Amino acid sequence: MLKQIKGQKGFTLIELMIVVAIIGILAAIAIPNFLRYQAKSRQAEAKTNLGAVFVAETAYLSEQSRYGSFSEIGYALAGSTNRYTYRSPAAGGTATSSGVVNVDYIACGAPSGCTNPADGATGSVASLAAISPVGFTASAVANLDSDTTIDGWSVNDVKSGLTQAVPDDVNG
Repeated sequence: MLKQIKGQKGFTLIELMIVVAIIGILAAIAIPNFLRYQAKSRQAEAKTNLGAVFVAETAYLSEQSRYGSFSEIGYALAGSTNRYTYRSPAAGGTATSSGVVNVDYIACGAPSGCTNPADGATGSVASLAAISPVGFTASAVANLDSDTTIDGWSVNDVKSGLTQAVPDDVNG
């Protein structure tokens, strides 16, 4: 019995250190990719919600002959876990902010410490230059990774703006 115990060998310290080093290298590669994919999925949330705003605005236009604010079109997000602050022109059918910050918005809900980027921040309705007085523009802005770049998406009456974030917090 004693001979069997003497013949058994375990891992050496060098072998264990090599395994730890390999795991560290794999983690250094995998974690940033995971975070980027996670942020991309959050961007999909904004694009989906803005697509729904476009549909609601189009339906409202067919009934009222004008575009409306979130409250007028009856648009609300399901749940309170949205990471973006959504903005549309204020109530009354004026689809332009004409230099005056006058918007209807849905505040971000998650994470609990999220901050609503101020009107006039890049990507918000107040900063969009090509707003038509006969159309609408709605935007979604968020800081997805707690850096200085704000992720901004928009949709307007011709459904443009959903192909590329301006600016892009994930690829920026």
